[in-house]
Amino acid sequence: MATLDQRLNAFVKLGEFLRNFTKTSLANSGSADESNEWQIRFDNAINLAGHKNGWFTKQQVMFAINAWAEQLTEKTLNSWLKNYSLTTNKHKTVAVIMAGNIPLVGFHDFVAALLSGNSVLAKCSSSDNILLPFIANYLIHIEPELANEIAFSEGRLKKFDVVIATGSNNTARYFAHYFGNKPNIIRKNRNSIAILTGEETKEQLNGLGEDIFRYYGLGCRNVSKLFVPQDYSFDNFYDSISTYQNLMDQNKYANNYDYNKAVYLMSEFQFLDNGFFLLKEDMGYASPIGTAFYKRYSTIEELKIKLAEDRDQIQCIVGNDIIENSIPFGKTQKPDLWDYADGIDTVEFLLKT
Repeated sequence: MATLDQRLNAFVKLGEFLRNFTKTSLANSGSADESNEWQIRFDNAINLAGHKNGWFTKQQVMFAINAWAEQLTEKTLNSWLKNYSLTTNKHKTVAVIMAGNIPLVGFHDFVAALLSGNSVLAKCSSSDNILLPFIANYLIHIEPELANEIAFSEGRLKKFDVVIATGSNNTARYFAHYFGNKPNIIRKNRNSIAILTGEETKEQLNGLGEDIFRYYGLGCRNVSKLFVPQDYSFDNFYDSISTYQNLMDQNKYANNYDYNKAVYLMSEFQFLDNGFFLLKEDMGYASPIGTAFYKRYSTIEELKIKLAEDRDQIQCIVGNDIIENSIPFGKTQKPDLWDYADGIDTVEFLLKT
């Protein structure tokens, strides 16, 4: 069994590999270092992931890789883990069922399970089953003892002690039925919101574009709804996000935008349009691709009450510190290791189970 030090060292070396890979790719206009076998294999895996899932363009996958490269340093990992009593952990096999909406979306659960001293039994989504197995193979290459700690399953999960499962509201019911007799974390649909006051700078609104459009809006940390004052004009917002108009070069995004626009027109819904992004006033939180919902508020205090009532539907809140623990504009897709999905401390859960 790999020791805690061996596990930590493996992830530190993985971070070094990812940082070298991103630097080399940038220097070579997106290509791997041909003198490094593992870089070539990773480049091939990224290309294959993009062929299997049209949303996983190289630009989007590289963003995810770079975000993890920044987190997997010895300093950051130690800062994250120093407040946990890892030596008291009772070794378990943690089944991790992963969504496939954005690249490496389940990697945090994978890391948390291994660095808390457990084994991982991972079930990848068919939409994202290339990148994580490659990374697992690289970790085993660095630290062979991890070969007994990492497994993947394509069929029904067997021989596990704890479950962490992420999916839709529908699949969450399925998970609850099948895994209700095991300690579990079952995550449902959540969306992120932004609160605007009209005082935002052009730079902040452009950053909000990153929160909306990164991964084409497919993640739970993507902003899908805007709360704005009663007299808010979207002119500055649309002007500030104009730099994202090249999204229409991606066929899947463009097709979704065109489809949703056609639906709104045929349904005679009122909406705003800048040629690549739609805004529709709507009570919901989960907006379609190429669209954000918005709702006007009367007072911040009333809005706070509303958001408190809907907290189980919300992942992140973006804004200028209007709400406690809000996230600055442009930062939703670069969470720290201690920014847990749904606010549930995964490591603490695994240690106490």
